[in-house]
Amino acid sequence: MNTRQSGEVILDLKHISLSFGGVKALTDISFDVREHEIRAIIGPNGAGKSSMLNVINGVYTPQQGQIVFRGHSFDRMDPHRMASMGVARTFQNLALFKGMTVLDNIMAGRSLKMRTNLLQQALWRGAAAREEDEHREHCERIIDFLQIQAYRKMQVARLPYGLQKRVDLGRALAMEPSLLLLDEPMAGMNVEEKQDMSRFVLDVNDEFGTTIVLIEHDMGVVMDISDRVVVLDYGKKIGDGTPDEVRSNQDVIDAYLGVAH
Repeated sequence: MNTRQSGEVILDLKHISLSFGGVKALTDISFDVREHEIRAIIGPNGAGKSSMLNVINGVYTPQQGQIVFRGHSFDRMDPHRMASMGVARTFQNLALFKGMTVLDNIMAGRSLKMRTNLLQQALWRGAAAREEDEHREHCERIIDFLQIQAYRKMQVARLPYGLQKRVDLGRALAMEPSLLLLDEPMAGMNVEEKQDMSRFVLDVNDEFGTTIVLIEHDMGVVMDISDRVVVLDYGKKIGDGTPDEVRSNQDVIDAYLGVAH
């Protein structure tokens, strides 16, 4: 279990309900996220985990409930606003620019940080050139941090899947987020790749101070790296607490942990 100190609540989800037609994806779910913690969301397939992540970063608007982020209360959110407030996201299905290099993909994550206008950027003179150099240096530091220096000029499509996931993480980090949402960052990885990604997630949390909310199916990973875990089942919350508390929760055992994987 982790010994990191978590701070005050920075994200508070209150009575969130989300439906698509007559199908209830989320029903009256409440939980919070504290500064600097790693907060896991777990549950069986179809439990509503990705829907909850989509509510947090504004892809979905809940029919009921409230999102409070850093003291500001919202009934509805949108991805651009959340990004401008320091929330970044990776996706279960990689949304990388496969024909572009590793460096260019990570540079794409800096778009909200650009201060010069499109004309200046197109001419690439003066302030725009200096700004791009600054952003490039920042991205090179991320590449060093993620240990993908050898691939920086390689097209993403040519990389193994595990390294593509690392590039996806790098692009999110390029936004310098205070809150990072990770949607199954270790899905499809072998044991060694999972160990590497777990280490990077812990390092992002520790070295950058980034608060992390992640969805992950590998229970060993969740129990090793998470500070607190919220458990969903059929769109309802059935457990919430430390890894040890969740591990001993009978409802969680019946719904999820007792299922063979």
